[in-house]
Amino acid sequence: MPITLQDVALRAGVSKSAVSRTFTPGASVSAKTRAKVEAAATELGYSPNVLASSLTTGRTKLIGLISNNFANPYFLEIFDRFTRALQAAELRPLLVNLSDEGDAERSLNMLRQYNVDGVIVASSSLPPEFSNMFQKAGLPVVHVFGWSSPARHADLVSINNAGAGRLAAQAMIDRGYRRVGFLGGPRTAATTGDRLQGFIDGLAEAGITPVVRYAGAYSYGSGRAAMAEALTDAAGVEAWFCGDDVIAVGAMDAVRQAGKSIPGDVGLLGLNDMAMAGWDHVSLTTIRQPTEDIVTTAVGLIRDRIADPDRAPQRRLLPCTLVERATLRAAPTRP
Repeated sequence: MPITLQDVALRAGVSKSAVSRTFTPGASVSAKTRAKVEAAATELGYSPNVLASSLTTGRTKLIGLISNNFANPYFLEIFDRFTRALQAAELRPLLVNLSDEGDAERSLNMLRQYNVDGVIVASSSLPPEFSNMFQKAGLPVVHVFGWSSPARHADLVSINNAGAGRLAAQAMIDRGYRRVGFLGGPRTAATTGDRLQGFIDGLAEAGITPVVRYAGAYSYGSGRAAMAEALTDAAGVEAWFCGDDVIAVGAMDAVRQAGKSIPGDVGLLGLNDMAMAGWDHVSLTTIRQPTEDIVTTAVGLIRDRIADPDRAPQRRLLPCTLVERATLRAAPTRP
């Protein structure tokens, strides 16, 4: 039979409430009583029941980790980092797949059923009403990988997506490309518009106007299909800035299927630096998001917001960097 709180109380010679307070963060208990309870718990092999504890504290330590990007390999890496970071912070992730969900209120009701303490929205393509509704319901919200623009209600942790677009533009200019294109994700994704605008602004300084195309989703298949079409109706483009690595990998296969070389005939630049981008047969030149820093910052913000629900929303935009590999031609050596 499992060891109970009553068993620990009997072994330690204290009340059940003293045992409960010992295992409740912030509860008042004397050092002497704490030592007796902890010694008894160790002898008996007792672990506190976190679900029972939540009834006392009103906190479940459950954090809803929600996204609709499960088809994108990069987000599998993100979920791995988030679950590890939340568990290290003594929080418990509740992973929620909203890929086929368009009703924010229904999603909110599902989160309420589990009595989550907060929500991390890991998506650039979920409509803003999701975060807004969660926040209005009294749930602390951190939105990651979203807008460059200020968050209205939720905390925001992201790269400066417009800045990433300008970095991509400079990479193209430095390598002598003059006929360039942007192959973005879905038109409705917040990051697509920010990255495109930064790209346009950066190229304008060199008198270049990009060709613009969109993939239907952040997926390999969408990237491949969009590039196959672009190779026909935008055949003069020398290099493409793809708004996501998985789109770029799909585009890469479309270029090769068309019998063209990379970067000789067509250059490709991605964004994210997912693990696959560094594989030998991919070797994608890309813009790296500081994923570990984004995750660590987001977990810290959700803990802070739970502790202080009334604090003002915070906006953290982290820097990104160009990762040189093999899908853009080399930039000239500067004297």
